[in-house]
Amino acid sequence: MKPVKQHYDRPVEIADHIFWVGFHDTTSNFHCNPYLIVEGDQAVLIDAGSRPDFAVVMMKVLQTGISPDHIVALIYQHIDPDLCGSLSNMIDICTNPELKVLTDPQNHMFISYYIEKERRTLLTSIDDYSAGFSLGGRMLEFFKTPYAHSAGSFVTRDVKTKTLFTSDLFGSLSKQWELSVEFASDCHACTDYNNCIIRREYCPLPDILEFHKKVMPSESSLEHAMNVIGSLDIDRIAPQHGSVISNRKDIPFLIERLRTLKGVGIDGILKR
Repeated sequence: MKPVKQHYDRPVEIADHIFWVGFHDTTSNFHCNPYLIVEGDQAVLIDAGSRPDFAVVMMKVLQTGISPDHIVALIYQHIDPDLCGSLSNMIDICTNPELKVLTDPQNHMFISYYIEKERRTLLTSIDDYSAGFSLGGRMLEFFKTPYAHSAGSFVTRDVKTKTLFTSDLFGSLSKQWELSVEFASDCHACTDYNNCIIRREYCPLPDILEFHKKVMPSESSLEHAMNVIGSLDIDRIAPQHGSVISNRKDIPFLIERLRTLKGVGIDGILKR
């Protein structure tokens, strides 16, 4: 796998008008990746991040040239504080009168605790957009991946660039983090991660697999999510944690490794 070096003090465009606007913490192996999609004078922010990261995320949004009042939707793909914690701050500064907080209806009860009662009317179900959400004519599609890792988890596909935003799926706790990674072709057949056949110093794949064992609740929930994602036409995967999978050829390989992964969540305990 080849890391793609970037500078992380500014937003990084990972596809056509899709920007990583996250916080690069050099002291941690836990990185959160909010993404901004811009189309014309409108924008959507996906998994906007924690409250401590709010200032950095918003600074990078501004550096793209987009004013916060042009953000028409905040998409939250599950309920954890590392992506929802700054929701109240985001609503304060994203003053577009059409602003929506888009999520699965099973998430509404939990996400409502991040905001004041009078703002809970902003919560909008992705079920209302079964044909897709139009961002200035650019279509975003939603696909449910329940219990991967919460009941209301889902993924979002940008039709224009075939980018799939997967939240925790395909994430990792990376020891040597880079925003984008590509696998060498020889990696697809590798089964011994301790003896790299192309002699890399570091292989991120074990960290990806270990992350899913810890974060996903069961083998069956992860397998179902991979079956859903495997049916989609995707050019890149943009997870909330870990690195963007930027080579289309790597995606089937990773899907299969995760679909057949053993020892996930409760299964790792019950089968000992």
